[in-house]
Amino acid sequence: MTMRVHPAIASLRPYEAGKPLDELERELGISGAIKLASNENAWGPAPSVLEAIQEAMTTTHIYPDAGAYRLREAVSAHFDVAPNRLVFGNGSNELLSLIVKTFTSDGDTVLSSAGSFIAYRIVAAAHGRRFVESPLGSDSGYDLNALLNAVDATTRVIFIANPNNPTGTYLGHAEIADFVAAVYTKTEGNEPPFIVLDEAYTEYVDHHDPVNSPALVAQYDHVIATRTFSKAYALASLRLGYAVCSEEAASFLNRVREPFNINSFAQAGAIAALADGAHLETSVRDCLAERTRLFDGLSALGFTPVPSQANFVFTRMSAAMAANLDPTDGGKRAAQNLYDALLKSGIVVRPMGAAGFTDALRITVGLPTENDRLLAGLAQIIA
Repeated sequence: MTMRVHPAIASLRPYEAGKPLDELERELGISGAIKLASNENAWGPAPSVLEAIQEAMTTTHIYPDAGAYRLREAVSAHFDVAPNRLVFGNGSNELLSLIVKTFTSDGDTVLSSAGSFIAYRIVAAAHGRRFVESPLGSDSGYDLNALLNAVDATTRVIFIANPNNPTGTYLGHAEIADFVAAVYTKTEGNEPPFIVLDEAYTEYVDHHDPVNSPALVAQYDHVIATRTFSKAYALASLRLGYAVCSEEAASFLNRVREPFNINSFAQAGAIAALADGAHLETSVRDCLAERTRLFDGLSALGFTPVPSQANFVFTRMSAAMAANLDPTDGGKRAAQNLYDALLKSGIVVRPMGAAGFTDALRITVGLPTENDRLLAGLAQIIA
């Protein structure tokens, strides 16, 4: 008997998690494998964060603070945001899902760009909402004019990853502010859609016009900014994100949010991480230096990397390189074949074929020795 589920759920592909490094090493008979696939912070958290988590372990028999009171106060003070404008999630992905769950109904659509974070499509389908993609821009980033043209009466949520994942491109404050104003103008007379600025990698931005999302949230009650402690703060395994939004939007999201969704270790670790600004600054500085070196190294090998504002580099290969890596299928499996070849030497990256880029890899910026090994491995394969 066939199990009956919502058609949108049945159409979803499960998230394909990579194998643990120790299992990969066992299967391949190797040691010292490195993972440059999930955009984790290779420099790790501050020692004070580990101490705070260790102390929190003494209260594992007690439920975590459901209101995240101390964390809320810490984030509020650090970013100068009113506490009642904050919503915390089990990673920022939970917040994306909560936004669709809370603010969309039957007949509403979720809008984003092609070549953006795959989670937007997944959360839309999980809640039975139609997902619409506008065309990707020529720079492998968002085309805001195309996105604006796609807004119609059914559009209820617009997701903008900034920096974009997987391409690493960035939209400056003036561009985002003009887009928000244009959406409000286009929908004048009706409630505007929620414009969600997904800023998971914002700490790595060194753009000349960085987005001031709290200011936009204060000005427009249908703008929501989401951020995470997984990346620059190196708390990926603890799963903690937060949204900055209007007081009214926060009130509705907190009605839907599961109680105790933020564990005590995450709360303690995040508070300590916010207090250690020196570690964050050093970690980000070192990552940006390696990001430049990785970009230059890929270019020297004949790849075409996209300038990145995140802690990863998205790179495409030439038509000739793709054809050489996949001579039997016109380059359609070039990225996958390159990934497979690197995997055999214990280097894990992310092929982008599932996102529509059959000629591209997304490579997390690793430690200097890891990036050296990656570039050497690529050189050997394409030679």
